[in-house]
Amino acid sequence: MNRNLIIIALIFLAVITRLLPHPPNFTPIAGMALFAVNRFSDKKLAFSLPIFCMIVTDIFLGFHSITPFVYMSIIGISCIGHFSKKINNVAILKSSILFFFISNFGVWLLGYPNTLAGFISCYTLALPFFINTVLGDFFFFHSLNVSFDKIEERYPSLAS
Repeated sequence: MNRNLIIIALIFLAVITRLLPHPPNFTPIAGMALFAVNRFSDKKLAFSLPIFCMIVTDIFLGFHSITPFVYMSIIGISCIGHFSKKINNVAILKSSILFFFISNFGVWLLGYPNTLAGFISCYTLALPFFINTVLGDFFFFHSLNVSFDKIEERYPSLAS
C-alpha cells in the first residue's frame, strides 16, 4: 500500500463532504490543509492538493468574488501547519482565525462600505460563521488524523 495514496484518498473523502449539505462554514478545507502538510513529505503536494480540491469543488459549487481571499487563506493555513512543530489545537485555532480574518476582509472589501462602520459590521455579522469554522476545522483535522493513525496501526509498513 502506498502511503501517499492513502493520504490522498482520505483527503478526497473529506472533500466530498464539501459537496454534501452541511452547516455554513463547517467544511473540511482547513483540516485537510493541516493534515496534508502534517502527513506528506512532499511539501509541494501538501500545499497544492488543498487548492486543487477547492478548485474542483468550486467548479460544482460556483466561484464567487471572494474566492481569491479564500484560496489565500488556505495557503496561509498550510503555512501555519508547515511551520508548526506539531499540529495541535492551538495551530488549528490559529488556522480558523486566519481564515476568518482573510476571507472576511474580502467580504468587507467587495461587499460592504469600505468604512470603519462597514468593517465592524462585516466582522460582527461573520461571528456566527466563525463558530462553525472552528468546529469544522477541529472535526476534520482530528478525523483525518485519527483515521490515518488507525490505518498506520493496521498496516505498519505505511509509517514514515
